[in-house]
Parts: sequence; C-alpha cells; structure tokens
Amino acid sequence: MAGDKAYGSVGIRTYLEGERAGLVSPPKKNAKNPEPYDKEFYKRRNIVERFFCKLKDCRRIAMLFDKLLAMFEAFVALAAFIIYAG
Repeated sequence: MAGDKAYGSVGIRTYLEGERAGLVSPPKKNAKNPEPYDKEFYKRRNIVERFFCKLKDCRRIAMLFDKLLAMFEAFVALAAFIIYAG
C-alpha cells in the first residue's frame, strides 16, 4: 500500500503486516525508529492520485447518481478509458 505520512503509525504497519501487505510511505518527522521506504515507488503513487482526481471531476461518478452497481461500474470504466485515451 502506498500512503502518505499519516499512514506510518505502528498500528497501521502492524495491521498491514498481518494482512501480508507492505506499506510504502515516508516516516513521520517525530518517528523514533523510522522504517526505510522505497522513495521511487512512493513518488509514483502521485499518478494514481491524479487519476482518481480526474475521475472525480466527472459529476456522475462523484455524486453516485447511478442506482445500479453495474451502471456505475460501466460509467467508471468508460470515464477511465476516456481519461487514458485523452
């Protein structure tokens, strides 16, 4: 999981280890035992955040107008394709 500094707490790291998932986030400034992290992987999480921001620009997705899950998923797929192609 790639998260920001807020996800660097011991409790969250312990939970993710129990789920067999890793956390890639920089340690907080006040961390007593800062854990190492992959800086290059952390930089790339911005791509995903920008993609979700572009998806939320579409009012139909952000406001959840669709009543059926299938219609919502189809529109998210269509919007993702338009973002990718554009």
